[in-house]
Formats: sequence, structure tokens, C-alpha cells
Amino acid sequence: MEPMPDVTRFFHPVLSSRKLKEKPVRVELAGRAYVLFRDAQGRPAALADACPHRLAPLSAGRVTPEGRLECPYHGWLFDADGHGRSPSQPDLKKCDARSFQLVERFDSLWLAARDAPPSAFPDFAPQGYDYNGAFSMLFRAPLHVALDNFSEDEHTPFVHTRLGWNRAQTKDIEYEAHNFEDRTEVRYSAPQRPSYLIPLLLLRNGDFFHNHWVTRFDPVRTDYTITWTSPTGQQRPFTNRAIIFFVPETANTTRLHFFSFVQLHDERLRPLMPLVRRAALLLSWSEVRDDARFIPLVAHTPYSMKGMRLGKYDKPLIHHRKLLERIYFAQADANAPHEPAQVPEPVHG
Repeated sequence: MEPMPDVTRFFHPVLSSRKLKEKPVRVELAGRAYVLFRDAQGRPAALADACPHRLAPLSAGRVTPEGRLECPYHGWLFDADGHGRSPSQPDLKKCDARSFQLVERFDSLWLAARDAPPSAFPDFAPQGYDYNGAFSMLFRAPLHVALDNFSEDEHTPFVHTRLGWNRAQTKDIEYEAHNFEDRTEVRYSAPQRPSYLIPLLLLRNGDFFHNHWVTRFDPVRTDYTITWTSPTGQQRPFTNRAIIFFVPETANTTRLHFFSFVQLHDERLRPLMPLVRRAALLLSWSEVRDDARFIPLVAHTPYSMKGMRLGKYDKPLIHHRKLLERIYFAQADANAPHEPAQVPEPVHG
């Protein structure tokens, strides 16, 4: 299998901030290993997780009181910029390790190449929303399989039990999807199924569930706007925004980093927001966990969709293959990171 292309020209969330403390931590991105650590001032840093001496994993080492990363094999020392030295041969030159940018935002650590400009950081925080929290979850499936799962809601009644509609309401879905040069946009509307969480979200049985999302590829992420309305069209008290980053760790695993935002439409309900925010984050975590539990069953799904009987809800999946190759992996067809997708047009009906 060919190695995955280097995608560090984009900023990716790779670790929760709270998980990086006194000890170094190893993370993976597109099949490459990195070591994260904090210097003496607590600032996060990232290096390639291979000592330039004999390629020992620096993540198995320790951080010295001076804030340098010490190799566990021969004690070579590295600062946050990768400048290294050998304690047993102080005059030895060219001891540096490759370093990367590591910025701390939204309770997460974001990694990118040194030459990635600040403008490459994804501008994803929605205006007028309160930040609600973040979490990450491992999906034991390749990037394209994880992305496919979150590119359609047709599976909602069968994989999930809380948001969206139930089996009997599948015929009542309103759906539209549009493909653009740099993104896809999708809308679903359907009756909200009954749930014990409905009152906690300030909703009522009989409300309508609306999910509008935009998927982009610089890096791969989807911004979901989830709202509810009454049967007569009245807006319910809040809107939930969920931004999911799809981070390929290896060729066979993808880690989803989830960022939650909430907007309140009725200030009289502000005292209830702490409860609503906790309920919204718990509900989101539960929904993503449902997908993570199911995804190993389809992890073998090939990159090419040739031979699959596709329906109208699969329209975004087809376009996503093209955008993955052209934007995210920056590959021409001749050098595509995977087998080029030979996809039929979706079948309607």
C-alpha cells in the first residue's frame, strides 16, 4: 500500500489540550508519527517522533526540568524548535529534529507544517454562538468510510435512536444536495422522533428536525446546523452547530474531533442554558458513539464506488471523492492517494 500524502499544509486538531501534561505524547496524522510536549513555560511543541540519531521514538522519552525533550535511547536533547545536541558528543553538528507548528485553540492542539501560514488555520467558529465544548472519538475505518457515514442521514433511523426520524417516517424526509467546486451542501428535514431527551432540549413531540451542513476539504470538516421547528414552523429556542474534523491517523483509522456551539433565540431562557448545553453535548457524543460502534462493519468499503447501487442520498459521496483528491490530498489523477474513484451517477427513486 502506498503511503498517504503529507497533509500538514493544513492545520489539524490532533489531541485534546488537557491530555498534554508533563509527559510527551505520540500522535499520528496520515500515517506519520509526531511527538507533542510542553516546554518549561507550558507552551506546546511538536516534533517528528524519531530521533535523528538512530530513529528511536522521542515520545518514549521525557521532558527535562529545562523544558527539553530527551531521547530515551542516548539522551539527545531537543528544544521546542527541534534544535538538538548530543550530551556525549557536544560538538556534533546537524542534530536537529524536524519541528512543526502546534497551536492551542478550542481546548485542542492543532498541528501543521512550519511553513503553513496563519491563514491556513480553519475559520470555523460561527459568529453569534456560544462555545459548548469539544471531544474526539476514534473511528476504526479509513477516512473515506468515516466521511461517507457523515455525508448522509439516510442511516439515521437504523443506526441512531435519538435525533432525527424513526423507521416509519423515512418516507417523510425532505432532502436536497448541491455540489460545488470546493464543497458540498446538504439539507434534511423530517419529523423528530420521540425521545426522553426532548424536554431537556426545550423541544416538544411533533417538532420537525432540520439538519443543514457544509463539507469542506481544507482540511476535511463538516459544519452541521441543527434546528427544530414546531409543526406550524415556529423556531424552537436554540440552534446547535456541530463542526466535525475528520483526521486520518493511519490508512485504516480516522479520529473525529467534534466542536459544539449553541445559539439561544429567546433570552428569557438564558438561565436554562447550562442544562441545555450539557444535554446538547451529551447527545452529540452519544450520536457519534453510535456511528463509531457501527463503522467497523463497513470499514472494508472500497474507495471506488464501482458496482454499488447508489441512491439520491449518495450524491455528496460521489463528489467528495473528487474533492478529497484535488483539494485535501492535492493529487492529480495520475498520483491519486487511493484508487481513482470510478463512480456512477446516483440513481433517484
